Amino acid sequence: MRRNILNSILIGTCALAIVGCRPKKEIVKAPPVEDAVPVNDKKSENLATLLGKELQYNTLSLKGKADLDIDGNANNVTLNVRIKKDEKIWFSVTALGGALEAARGVITPDSLLLMNRLQKTVLRKPLSYIHGYTNKQVRFGWLQSILTGNTIKEFMTEQSDLNQENGVWVLNGTEQSLAYRTLFNTLLKSTELTLNDAAAAQGLKVVYDKYTPVNNGLFPSVVKITSAVGNKKISVAVDFVKIDANVAVEFPFSVPKNYEVIN
Repeated sequence: MRRNILNSILIGTCALAIVGCRPKKEIVKAPPVEDAVPVNDKKSENLATLLGKELQYNTLSLKGKADLDIDGNANNVTLNVRIKKDEKIWFSVTALGGALEAARGVITPDSLLLMNRLQKTVLRKPLSYIHGYTNKQVRFGWLQSILTGNTIKEFMTEQSDLNQENGVWVLNGTEQSLAYRTLFNTLLKSTELTLNDAAAAQGLKVVYDKYTPVNNGLFPSVVKITSAVGNKKISVAVDFVKIDANVAVEFPFSVPKNYEVIN
């Protein structure tokens, strides 16, 4: 008995030591406004400067702790995300410290697969299915940009308004019925993105914080997303604890025989 107790104490001490020695994320602080990059007179050149700060990658492998709230049903989960640029986004949601996988999904430019482990169902839909939870103009590239803190390319044109407000860049504009606004910090990275379609009662807000160096660029290690469409509300706040770029990634997704497939 005494040996078992001593072994338990030893294992616990080692675990604490490992956690305590785990390297902390390097957070890049935004410089004060007075040290910001000088403003150019040409909008095209200012847009190019902002686009030059985009995170470049082929693949991303992310892991984070997330607070997930769907229509008032809140849960603390672990979120794993893998991205192959312009091709696929894979994610897995686990609970109980990773012991229980609740959901798994794969998003491509034209399709959505969502496995609900708790209900033993698999949803197989075109990507347009997500428009029930967000604006109908949202497409795969937008989702990819939102997850990585990059700008939405369709907005980064001279048709948008680009102005300095309180020493930082603010991009505003409309695309059809959708009004968009992107606020940048002095690192020239997005700190806030809002998409609103008043006529359709749809809104999306994304807040970025704690940028960390990744692949010679910057990635927001904290991302908070809030979506409201009518009476449907979803919010997720993720603190990414593991961020790897340009690593080999896999997208496992096999459907058990006893699962119901919903088309």
